[in-house]
Amino acid sequence: MAITAAMVKELRDTTGAGMMDAKKALTETGGNMDEAVDWLRTKGLAKAAKKSGRTAAEGLVAVHVEGNSGVAVEVNSETDFVGKNAEFQEMVGKIAYAAEGVDNLEALLAADLGGKSVADTLTDKIATIGENMSVRRMAKLSGDTVVSYVHNAATNGMGKIGVLVALSGGDEAIGKQIAMHIAAVNPAALSEADMDPAVVEKEKQVQMDIARESGKPEQVIEKMIVGRMKKFVAESTLMNQAFVVNPDLTVEAAAKEAGATITGFVRLEVGEGIVVEKEDFAAEVAKAAQG
Repeated sequence: MAITAAMVKELRDTTGAGMMDAKKALTETGGNMDEAVDWLRTKGLAKAAKKSGRTAAEGLVAVHVEGNSGVAVEVNSETDFVGKNAEFQEMVGKIAYAAEGVDNLEALLAADLGGKSVADTLTDKIATIGENMSVRRMAKLSGDTVVSYVHNAATNGMGKIGVLVALSGGDEAIGKQIAMHIAAVNPAALSEADMDPAVVEKEKQVQMDIARESGKPEQVIEKMIVGRMKKFVAESTLMNQAFVVNPDLTVEAAAKEAGATITGFVRLEVGEGIVVEKEDFAAEVAKAAQG
């Protein structure tokens, strides 16, 4: 039976095993998924497989800038405590360096990390530290000048929020201020042209529904919507937001005063968008007791 990439991915998602281990398990068992899981367990990956069903919503974002390009990587764990673990931090730092040489998450997981792939290294760490982990996201940015900032840093270059900002002109000082603004305000896009049209349309419909509840004529509502959407765009886009360092200026105007043009940004926050199921305390203790 031909072993497909989709089968390997499914087994990896189910067990937390490394890419090559998953492929070998499927090959050894003729593509039988259940038997492949058992094969992995007999090879000492049972602990990693057991942990893989748990939600990993904590961890660290690492940022690294080299020349005119930067990379940000989110590596998740189950608890905030692991994010403070020196062994985990060392691994995250190495993964961020490995991300410099690849263009996407799949390539990062397959990248070499001291003789093992990133995916296999992560599986080993799951077994030794005892928590589920995942390399969730990576993003790259390039420009004339790229500046990084980490908010709530756990150690050098990693923390809960990682930001990269690319500039044309200006210097690192204004870049750092803009990066701090991005960390604090979390803009949805660089400018109005970069906004998701579906998000803009949805907001417009919501505002129209709100306005119609007032009973005002349609021609009045249309004028109201123009103003409300202008405000929405200003609050959502980096260029149009009031600069936290000087609220009398927009971020775009502050950059211009410093001789800079913002060409792009990246903001990754640990656990952003992950839904964590809540358990009552008794259930949590019972699960911990079972290992």
